[in-house]
Amino acid sequence: MSAPATRAIINADVPGPVINRHVYGHFAEHLGRCIYGGFYVGEDSEIPNERGIRRDVVEALRALKIPNLRWPGGCFADEYHWMDGIGPKDERPAMVNTHWGNVEENNHFGTHEFMDLCEMLGAEPYINGNVGSGTVREMADWVEYLTRDGDSPMVRLRKQNGREEPWTVPFWGIGNEAWGCGGNMSAQHYAEEARRYATYCRDHGDNRLYRIAAGANSDDYVWTETLMKALNELGGCGRDPRGIYQAISVHYYSVVGPWHDKGSALEFTEDDYYATMAKAAFADDLLRRHSTVMDNYDPDKKVGLVLDEWGTWWNVEPGTNPGFLYQQNTMRDALVASTHFDIFHRHADRLVMANIAQTVNVLQAMILTDPDSGALVLTPTYHVFEMNSGHQDAASLRVDVPGGLPEREVGETSLATVSLSASRKDGTVLVSLSNLDAGEPAVVDLDLRGCQVGSVRARALTAPELAGHNTPQAPDTVAPRAHEGVTRSGDGLRVELPAHSFVTLSVDVD
Repeated sequence: MSAPATRAIINADVPGPVINRHVYGHFAEHLGRCIYGGFYVGEDSEIPNERGIRRDVVEALRALKIPNLRWPGGCFADEYHWMDGIGPKDERPAMVNTHWGNVEENNHFGTHEFMDLCEMLGAEPYINGNVGSGTVREMADWVEYLTRDGDSPMVRLRKQNGREEPWTVPFWGIGNEAWGCGGNMSAQHYAEEARRYATYCRDHGDNRLYRIAAGANSDDYVWTETLMKALNELGGCGRDPRGIYQAISVHYYSVVGPWHDKGSALEFTEDDYYATMAKAAFADDLLRRHSTVMDNYDPDKKVGLVLDEWGTWWNVEPGTNPGFLYQQNTMRDALVASTHFDIFHRHADRLVMANIAQTVNVLQAMILTDPDSGALVLTPTYHVFEMNSGHQDAASLRVDVPGGLPEREVGETSLATVSLSASRKDGTVLVSLSNLDAGEPAVVDLDLRGCQVGSVRARALTAPELAGHNTPQAPDTVAPRAHEGVTRSGDGLRVELPAHSFVTLSVDVD
């Protein structure tokens, strides 16, 4: 006997907070083959490129309407000295990437190359500065080099290196994971450092920095509270943005096993799958609790919350460098992504940015490139981003489920096996629905109120197996296809969701 339909009410004429497009942000670290062999192949490569940057990677990411790109790390950011990555490439000093594989970094991809990449992508740069091993002056000089016009020592150096006009760089990270690889600091010590560094990261000309303090590891709510207290000591949250950070980050990965053995990306049981979905769903509670802490000090929500590292983290693929974090990407990963986005949409009042880790060839990547053939593969997670791109800068719509969502017990927690969210923009309501049940289909009756329902376009992403994934030999095993399982029911819509699937409905409304 099939499960009863889940009834969901969406009031299309009651818009909620706008979903910031930057929650669909990305992350590129000098790690494994993310930069070299991913984004950047060099000018002499046989792979089509512009100034060393892969054209097909750029084209694929532009199709996602990629809003921002975080760089150069991650842990790498706190050992990166930006002046090593400017000037003629054959004169740039090399360094050792001690965090990721202990390999030599030749610094051929530096500031100018990153800004060139962002311009090609149409994405806003999010640069993470070095607090762990850097200096205040080093970070202040980098801001000046990038964003100042007129005449100054850093402006002259930039022009000497071939760039006359300053760039616009809105997002600036004040270190990374200061509780760990970014310096092993206490929350109080980092709060004092963040205020000091932020003071000297100046606004030059029309460029206005959005300074992001390095926040908590997962559920360390005390860290968030310490940073909020530090803001209040300077005259109140957000009331004087000069020299103070405007947002606080948090990092959260959906890791099921212990860190030394996180499990395989491709070989997992149904229990492993549900445990992963429960970890993904915990992001809702995590963001709610961090937001509650921030609300106590900032009820007007002037300070943003940024989840600038999230995603799955598995053991590396057999035969690959353990320090390169290369993993396959399956339908399971796609549903982790779709679940996160529903959560992000619900927290649109506080969450201003999120950055999946990472964009190419690392962790839960959008794109995998074959090191031998150079072939490019779009992952199932890529398709979730593309199918959801219409939510960017749309008004969130509240979704009420009077009878509750179907659930199953996973360990000591209850997991809702249907996840959904909705938004409205430019005469279109976009509804995203995930069926997390591994083996059974689900039915959702959408009661769309406050609008006249016009044409409906439905797409579905699923695979024969939970571990379904794409390869150079089979690039479309998991790819979106037109979905026929939508019927009109009065003024609403009945949506059939295949087992372990992600479905989007674009509904024209008046």
